[in-house]
Amino acid sequence: MEETLFSLTEEQIKTEELIQKVARREAGAITTFIGTVRELTNGKRTLHLEYQAYEPMAVKMLSQIGEEVIQKWPDAKIAITHRIGRLEISDIAVVIAVSSPHRITAYTANEYAIERIKQIVPIWKKEFWEDGTMWVGDQLEKQAYSEGKPPEGGNAL
Repeated sequence: MEETLFSLTEEQIKTEELIQKVARREAGAITTFIGTVRELTNGKRTLHLEYQAYEPMAVKMLSQIGEEVIQKWPDAKIAITHRIGRLEISDIAVVIAVSSPHRITAYTANEYAIERIKQIVPIWKKEFWEDGTMWVGDQLEKQAYSEGKPPEGGNAL
């Protein structure tokens, strides 16, 4: 059975499981990026978040990021899991694990992966604040939704 390296989940992400997916004898380094839900965003107190995704395309794009990483750093191995659904403050939203023979590759590839997730993966975030809610547009938070919510059927912004 082939191991799943790129996935979405509504369950808590088990960081150690992702690390084990990339652990191998030739790896001298394993880096992890753990993105968590923060309480304050631009001075507003967040109560919780809700992530939604166009799941088939999101998994495809996570896999594409994995392929990009391997093209740039052939000795790297990467696994990514992003959470969807309701997340509370301090919950883990995304984990990226990268292994490589040398640490600089693992660090660089991991940073590349989180930036690409924000650029191309159709995952949408709704922020719940003390004084209201708002769907954040793209993950870079630079473009709002024209209708105030994610598009029907997961189409692009």
